[in-house]
Amino acid sequence: MIAQNETTKTNGNRLSETKKIPIGKNVFICPMPVTIVGTRLNNRPNFLTVGWVTRANINPPMIAIGINKSNVSVDGILMHKVFSVNFPGTDLIEETDYCGLVSGKNKDKSQLFDIFYGDLNNAPMIKNCPITLECQLIETIDLPTNYLFIGEIKGAYGDENCFIGGKPDVTEIKPLLLTMPDNSYWEIGEFLGRACKIGRSLKV
Repeated sequence: MIAQNETTKTNGNRLSETKKIPIGKNVFICPMPVTIVGTRLNNRPNFLTVGWVTRANINPPMIAIGINKSNVSVDGILMHKVFSVNFPGTDLIEETDYCGLVSGKNKDKSQLFDIFYGDLNNAPMIKNCPITLECQLIETIDLPTNYLFIGEIKGAYGDENCFIGGKPDVTEIKPLLLTMPDNSYWEIGEFLGRACKIGRSLKV
């Protein structure tokens, strides 16, 4: 055990004696990928900005999204049992933000984008986004304020120039990132190293 007054370093970086302060329980993943979720509502495509999204299963591939129950997009997902997840680039920052500001009850947000469909008729996807997914709803978890929708990825589509050897090129995708609670958008930084490889140099 390390005594409280003992100074240690981790890989020459942060000191373990750096003071930790309480930050409350309502914390957010920092940063988060920004996505635009597509549904069908009132006989037209509808889109909602969603930052609470994660890969949830390997095989079959599944993705989970958390959406507040007050959003009308919830109705479209529950009705049609499908949805899309679109990953915008930094060039769509204004359109992405707008989709989180106004309600599909009053505005036709489909006019913002070029829309296409894959195999799921009620999961509109955004052609302007470098990566898009169409998902079949597998499970809905009813939480106090949000629904957690778990969808199986039935189709995935990407811009040809954003992939090298079948792998995504993040420098071409230019994903839009979000931090909360300051509600700020960011772009990705520099390459640091290969996951599942760089840590092998440590000997403990």
